[in-house]
Order: sequence, then C-alpha cells, then structure tokens
Amino acid sequence: MADDPNRRANSHLNWQPRALVVMCAVCLAMGFLAGYLLRGSGSTPAPTLSAGATTPTSPAAEPAVQAPIGQPSKKETPSLEDLKRMADKKAEPLLTKLKLDPKNSQLWNQVGLTYKSAHQFKEAEGYFEKSLQYDPKNLGVRADYASCMYYVGDVDGALAQLNQSLIYDPKHAGTLMNIGIIKWRGKNDVDGAVAAWQKLLQYHPDFPQKDLVKHMLTQAKQSAKTGERQKG
Repeated sequence: MADDPNRRANSHLNWQPRALVVMCAVCLAMGFLAGYLLRGSGSTPAPTLSAGATTPTSPAAEPAVQAPIGQPSKKETPSLEDLKRMADKKAEPLLTKLKLDPKNSQLWNQVGLTYKSAHQFKEAEGYFEKSLQYDPKNLGVRADYASCMYYVGDVDGALAQLNQSLIYDPKHAGTLMNIGIIKWRGKNDVDGAVAAWQKLLQYHPDFPQKDLVKHMLTQAKQSAKTGERQKG
C-alpha cells in the first residue's frame, strides 16, 4: 500500500539474511497469488494471500538446540517462533515508551510493523487498531491493518478498512489498487476489481505501477471470460 513518508523511519526490522530466507519460504507455503499488495507505512511491497488463508506454521524444522531468546540458531534457519522472539525483543523498548506516552499513534504503528514483519499478523492487527484510535485518518496505518486482516482470512474486514480510507481520500492510489487486488483474489469479484483499478488509472494517469495495474486488469478480465466459458 502507498507509503507514508513520515512513517518510514524505524518502520521495519533489520532481519539477517537467514531470517529473510525463512520468510520467503513462509510466503510460498501460504500460497501467495501475487506480490502486488502495496504496504501502508512500511517501505516494501507485501505479497497477497489467497482468500481464507491463515497464519502458517513454519516450513523450517525446529532447531535441535534452542538459541537464546531473541536470537536464531547459528546452524538452523529461524522458525516463525524465532521470528516472534526477535519481534518481541525489538518491540520491548517501544512498549516501554508507550507506557509513558499511551496516545502516541506512531509508536503503536511501529510495534504493529514489528510484528507484521515477523508474520505475526493477528498480533500486529491489535497495534495498528490502537494506532488508528489516535490517528484515524492515517491511510498508511489503515492499509497495514487491512493487509493483516487479509492475511489471516478476514477479507470482508480488510475491505471495510480500505473503504474507510476512501471516505478520507476517495482518490487514494494505494487504497484503490489494494481494493482491486482483494476483490479479485479474495472475493472473486472481477467487476469490482476492474472498477477500482479503472478509477485508479483515471485519477492517477502517471501512477508508478501503471503497467502493473494494466496487466492485472487484463488478467482479471481474461479469468472472467475463462470462467464464463467453463460454465457454458
């Protein structure tokens, strides 16, 4: 989802290469259909899940010898549990600050991003929701909140959040792009997806991912025609 430049700093974890490899494996295990769902307050695209997907179990074997809390084993790639411990450690100082400043929406967002980066989507949801309580018009945070809902299978909840973003900004590019992706992949609503993407291209003719949007439009329309032929 579209980036919020004011929230890029300290918005993602400094994972080691092995951790990144595991997260890529996790993505494959969850059956990702596309890598186009745009993040909100993070800085890199997050992949799209198939409808009804749930938080996965780790494809990596558990280490024979457990590493210290917060650190992966040197001999084994880290599991989701390892990533969770790493996220807990990185979130700890932020949570300490929140005790002194509980209405700081940016801190709540940073904690959410920490857990989202560790694929702890359900836990991340709660922190993004808390951030939005104090900054409801932040479309970047709402985008990350919606994507976490989608990752755990709450497609309708994700769309509800994105539609809320359109109330604040009906022409928001990242929101329109993501609504199209989720309607297509999560709801099998080709007409709804096409409508969202056509609005995106109408409002933003110079959208950086314009070619990608056009490609998805073509794919969605072709899939609809294929479905009609199969029914016939």
